[in-house]
Amino acid sequence: MVLSVKSYKDQQYSALKGECLQHHRLFEDPHFPATNESLFYTKSPPGAIEWRRPQELCESPRLFVNGISSHDLNQGELGNCWFVAACSCLALRDGLWQKVIPDWTKQDWDSKKLNNYAGIFHFRFWRFAEWIDVVIDDRLPTMNEKLLFCHSNSKEEFWSALLEKAYAKLAGCYEALDGGNAGDAIVDFTGSVAETIDLQEVNYAKDIVRNLKLFEKLLKVYDRGGLISCSIHLKRDSKLEVSTLQGLKIEHSYSVTKVQKVRLSNTSEKLFMIKLRNPWGRGEWLGPWSDNSKEWQKISKNERKKIGVDIEHDGEFWMAFEDWCKHFTNVIVCRLINTSYLSIRKTWDQVILRGAWRRHEDPLLNRAGGCTNFLRTFLQNPQYVFDVTKEEDEVLISLQQRDQRIHRKEGKGENLVIGFNIFKVELNREYRLHNLYPKVSGSVYIGTRSVFLRTDLKKGRYVIIPTILEPNMEGDFLLRVYTDRTSGCREMTLDKPQVTCWNIIFRYPRIVTQVQLHRATDLPKQDSSGGADPYAIIKCEYRRIRTAIFEDTLNPQFDSSVIFYRRNRKLPIVIQIWNSNILCDKLMGEVTLEESQDDPSSQQTLQLQTKDRREGETPGSITITVTSSNNLAAL
Repeated sequence: MVLSVKSYKDQQYSALKGECLQHHRLFEDPHFPATNESLFYTKSPPGAIEWRRPQELCESPRLFVNGISSHDLNQGELGNCWFVAACSCLALRDGLWQKVIPDWTKQDWDSKKLNNYAGIFHFRFWRFAEWIDVVIDDRLPTMNEKLLFCHSNSKEEFWSALLEKAYAKLAGCYEALDGGNAGDAIVDFTGSVAETIDLQEVNYAKDIVRNLKLFEKLLKVYDRGGLISCSIHLKRDSKLEVSTLQGLKIEHSYSVTKVQKVRLSNTSEKLFMIKLRNPWGRGEWLGPWSDNSKEWQKISKNERKKIGVDIEHDGEFWMAFEDWCKHFTNVIVCRLINTSYLSIRKTWDQVILRGAWRRHEDPLLNRAGGCTNFLRTFLQNPQYVFDVTKEEDEVLISLQQRDQRIHRKEGKGENLVIGFNIFKVELNREYRLHNLYPKVSGSVYIGTRSVFLRTDLKKGRYVIIPTILEPNMEGDFLLRVYTDRTSGCREMTLDKPQVTCWNIIFRYPRIVTQVQLHRATDLPKQDSSGGADPYAIIKCEYRRIRTAIFEDTLNPQFDSSVIFYRRNRKLPIVIQIWNSNILCDKLMGEVTLEESQDDPSSQQTLQLQTKDRREGETPGSITITVTSSNNLAAL
């Protein structure tokens, strides 16, 4: 899908700026006015608020002073540490922040062209697979001639304050940014896929193997341009005591600014380290490897300089990875999925689909069925089918709902509790499920903007069913599916074959038959080592379906099923077993299911009519389950 750019509130930056320059006036945004309504919806102002333009706060305002840095950001009088932490992560990657702040050199103040300044800026955020261009004026809320909210260490630098204002406009007001998830902001900045990891659930601090895998995972994400944030959330049964946090704050977001293997002096041993930043611009870790810690004597001066160890009270600090896992409870990993076919790195096939949960009185049209706790309505939810065409493939799935912050003024704005389940279905499934199938994987159900799953799936066809926890609740969602090979992911909208004049002439399907192929035994040997590489072909009328290849076995566990919408019940179903060969595949045997055998819910073990069986070998067999129904929607 090609990502487009849309103007928020239909405000065209270039046109508005040109109009202001033509009339020699500074821009004033009618959609986000300099009033208390743009600040709060429940709180009262902490004092006398004045909206001032940057040139009223300093002589030479700039977007950036000495470039952009994670040190540019300091949280103000607003509980949006999550947003500031995300901005700190963003500042680390030139290729990312330049998408959020487009044409920044042209937007910046130019002392030589003062007549070209119109008091207007624009920023871009990724929402539901589209870049949204948000226009703002440069009037910023201040108290006592100081910025009230996010600000830089330099009084002349304003990129963070202006970016925050654009994000607040998108949310409805500044107060709507009070409390949140750093991963949401990072996704809005980058279009990445966010994964939340509970560090206490598995106890990464004590499990050495998992600890090592997690570090390598975070190091790979960091090296490939991904962004990471973390926080500490104490559960009711948590044994972690605030007094042991040594300067760290609970319910507070930190940005990860570096993941590093650090070499110890006079040895080949390397220490796993992680560098963090507190969005307050102050308040650091006081334990081992903190600023002025004696542990730094184990590292040479050159190594310290190389990795960037600065002994300053700027809110940035180092920790040993083991201590980090011990103290932090949640980490949000935002990956930039590589979908470019021109890249030398691993690329992914991407499918992006928009959907919605909507109520309807007709069960066949209802799309708000709730989770599996509500079995009567669960299968009424939207359903998406995709194929795994490799013998086994790693699959990434992200389900995202719309941001609800814009509704906070109306007393709403809470995220829906969402999640999804994955079911393995027939190899040729085309129509919606009406009975539950074996669940092979699924996400957690949680009230966050997005849920993520990374799973390994064997070759076959699968159905994703995204849902809200409770039935009869409505909302929009974005489903993203990433596989190594093309998956053909798409929504299934039909319950059964449609009636048309054409298929009436050629007999409308009047029975649906599901064939489940379990296993074959005692197949004839096909090579000198005594093995075979069998696969099955199932034929019905004019259709034929092929299973995956099972390497080096005479007793393949197929565990495959297919579904046929049949016109002529008298025509048999034929199952053939073939041996895969580089030059020419060879038929090993076949069985035929006649009409008399095609009984509903029957399991049969049939002898294979084998080809070229050697003397002394017993006939092979195949186990099949056949389910038939006159109800075309039954399966």
